[in-house]
Amino acid sequence: MSVPVVIVSGLHPEPRSALVDRLLADHPGSVAIHHDLREVSTGRVQRVVRNASGTLDLHEVRLAHGCVTCTVREDLIPELLSLAGSASLLVVELWDSVEPRTVAEALAWHEDTVHRLRLTGVLTALDAARATDDICCDDTLAARGRHAAAGDARHLAEVLARQIEYATALVVSGAEEDVELALAVLGHLAPTTPAAPSDLAPPAVTGARIDVEMLGARVDPATAQLPCDARTGEISTVVWHRLRPLHPQRLFDAVDELVTETVRSRGRFWLANRHERLLAWDAVAGVITVEDAGPWLVTLPEAAWEMESPARRMAATLDWSAPLGDRVQHLVFIGPDLDRDRILSLLDSCLLTESEALAGSDVWAGYPDPFASVLDLEETSA
Repeated sequence: MSVPVVIVSGLHPEPRSALVDRLLADHPGSVAIHHDLREVSTGRVQRVVRNASGTLDLHEVRLAHGCVTCTVREDLIPELLSLAGSASLLVVELWDSVEPRTVAEALAWHEDTVHRLRLTGVLTALDAARATDDICCDDTLAARGRHAAAGDARHLAEVLARQIEYATALVVSGAEEDVELALAVLGHLAPTTPAAPSDLAPPAVTGARIDVEMLGARVDPATAQLPCDARTGEISTVVWHRLRPLHPQRLFDAVDELVTETVRSRGRFWLANRHERLLAWDAVAGVITVEDAGPWLVTLPEAAWEMESPARRMAATLDWSAPLGDRVQHLVFIGPDLDRDRILSLLDSCLLTESEALAGSDVWAGYPDPFASVLDLEETSA
């Protein structure tokens, strides 16, 4: 019979470790594994194995290449398998800046773990006061000494956003007023994910295997379950949903205002001059990433649809409109005191005018493309 495994992530070590302690105390026979990655760039990692009584093993691991992927493949999975015969629950406590998706998929899809381990949850523990500050912070991980590998250029806020949005449950600790604000923010960032104060019972973690493919589909740009229009006190989520294509230069000129006036924004969109490609928008704390997420399904032969995931086909069906198919502008913007009318009017001004739209794709192809330096570089390096 397979042993349940739960992943606990979080930028803030104190609430994360406290949640792990709670899980160990509530589940007799459970064991937790944590890899300290402070020196991973040198190929050295410290592995700590503990139970409710204390530390069982402290071991320095040397890796051929210092990275999170190597740590998971070369040490975490073998260690979990070695403990599977005696533990009632295995808790994987991730290092501060490790994003849980990489680890979850490695555990779920590794050929040696399929029958012996079952991933039952991905929990993210948050310090209420620091989380609401960090989601607005433009510091890099390296600037805070929290990077997970040499050359790690990620920002603190983008890692925190991914830890929040990928989780199956969120646990928040801190003073009552801080927790109340954090829960309100989380209700906008991840409205379908259960979130609760840490003084309540932790989420159940010994049940059925979670579907990692569906978990990924919740956050992938082509299939993401994006938040709806909402307002909680001063916090707003503004949804922009349109069908007409965007003019590349006008959108590019509007990007700075859109990302600096909001805390978090994401979604999928299409540029007139790249009308066959689904583009992903991902911005947090003033830092934006625009990526090519593949073709719109309407551009593919019908036979190719069978090669796409059920989630991808469902998302395309929900967005479908003739004659555009699944092409859509669907962006969401989250932040305090947002000027909804300003955001919507600014984005609407970036759409093609009626006469530009009627000119057709041959004309659109000739538009100057300021996004080319990012998107074409992506294609070259792929």
